[in-house]
Amino acid sequence: MAHDFRQRLRSGERLIGTMVTLPTPSTSEILAEVGYQWLFVDAEHGPLETAELLGILQAVSDRVPCVIRVPKNDDGLIKKALDLGAAGIIVPNVNSADEAAAVVDAARYAPEGSRGVGLARAHGYGLSFAEYVENANDQIAVIVQAEHKDAVENIEAIASVPGVDAVLLGPYDLSASLGKMGEISDPVVTGAIDRITEACKAVNMPLGYFGVTPESIKPYAEQGYTLLVAGVDVIFLSAEARRFKKALEGNEE
Repeated sequence: MAHDFRQRLRSGERLIGTMVTLPTPSTSEILAEVGYQWLFVDAEHGPLETAELLGILQAVSDRVPCVIRVPKNDDGLIKKALDLGAAGIIVPNVNSADEAAAVVDAARYAPEGSRGVGLARAHGYGLSFAEYVENANDQIAVIVQAEHKDAVENIEAIASVPGVDAVLLGPYDLSASLGKMGEISDPVVTGAIDRITEACKAVNMPLGYFGVTPESIKPYAEQGYTLLVAGVDVIFLSAEARRFKKALEGNEE
């Protein structure tokens, strides 16, 4: 594995990435050329199946670390994502220390975990099997999402689970679980976010945040969040297409 993504993440380096949801490898190639430091490849909400994930990683993972968000906390899904050659995994809706520990277990080979051993792209289809298996536990990043009120209640324990490399805040789902759908600035939501922030900082756990505008992300970067998910491929495409069309029509906003 050529990247040192996990080490950079754990060291507190600011890593600016963006979210990939479109299945065409060309989209990811463009984002890699732009210079993002990592790609959040979304297999939870995006329409990405295994073959499409493979195509994206084949196109760009030699240039930029690709971290796959799996649909749910499931050892089979985690194993498949890592066998494709992902630099790490993001697991949604992790609400307890036990759930976080299960993620780590699924992502680590024995004796640190129970990840199954196979021959796949990550292992050079067998040609670099021994090297990959020897180094994977040290190089694979494990990122859990705190995006539910239950995660807030258990965040101190979640952030202390050995092997968790970062906690990624999911502000929109979190607001929904608190009965404040989309009201990110509501005091109930900001209070929950503050608790996550404080708990993670107390144990030097790297924090991540997703936003669709620079203005929404900057306040969190200023608070010390270092794993930044800056926008989404479909929004880049739709926003620029709309701006271009309006400019030609003479009513650019």
